[in-house]
Amino acid sequence: MRVPAKPPLDSLKRSLDKTRADGKRLPRDGFVRETFLLPRSDARAKAREWFDRWPKQAYWTEIESWSVRPGDVIEFTMRRLPTAD
Repeated sequence: MRVPAKPPLDSLKRSLDKTRADGKRLPRDGFVRETFLLPRSDARAKAREWFDRWPKQAYWTEIESWSVRPGDVIEFTMRRLPTAD
């Protein structure tokens, strides 16, 4: 029994290499993300601003990740859908 030959993957490899070189490694889930590094009180105000501007029910707004840095500084990533339907 003959084993089929592997398909050529040169164009796929070139495309992946080009994308990686450009630094465009963005998630493809449709969400808009923004990362902040702010003192705790400013971080709360910024998160509240996002929830007021883009309500969770319409834009699926949420704090995707967060961590406490030295000096009571919070690093967090907010995400939302670009438009509400």
